[in-house]
Amino acid sequence: MINKSKIIVISGPSGVGKGAIISKLLTNSYNIELTVSATTRQKREGEIEGKHYYFLNHTEFSKRIEDDQFLEYCKVHDNFYGTLKSELKRIQDLGKTVLIEMDIQGAQKIKSHMSEALFIFIAPPSMEELEKRLRSRNTESEESIQKRLQTAKLELQSIRGYNSVIVNDCLEKAIHEVKDIINIYN
Repeated sequence: MINKSKIIVISGPSGVGKGAIISKLLTNSYNIELTVSATTRQKREGEIEGKHYYFLNHTEFSKRIEDDQFLEYCKVHDNFYGTLKSELKRIQDLGKTVLIEMDIQGAQKIKSHMSEALFIFIAPPSMEELEKRLRSRNTESEESIQKRLQTAKLELQSIRGYNSVIVNDCLEKAIHEVKDIINIYN
């Protein structure tokens, strides 16, 4: 059984700094643990199976969908991403609060049947800054960057369903604001 009140969902556009904020949260003494998502996208240099993602081929991912093993899943930029129910159970069995990093589509799916969870949206200070951050990662093609920017414009229109919205214009300030929200929630 999943405890729906001990789940924190952090989402926002690609490149907004979710990963940097979460990384800092996890190095502090919070009793939280990040779920490892499953994906069909190719592994990037330096990524480790079971730590960054569970890398599945399309057949494996489809089989898990059929077996109802996902809390949520969706297609983003030509690949599937999903949160395995077993990940939530694993973390809660450790007595920790579940932290999920995901896109807006996934957050909306979780919100529809887990409204007790805490939903935090990380927003960029501007579209220009978001584009600069995406380009500085040097992991995307020009086509992919443009696709992510178009998606971000749509995602920014979906922030009404979140408990809190944090503008990541200064990383340390954004981390502090997220910590404050989590402290109130926990």
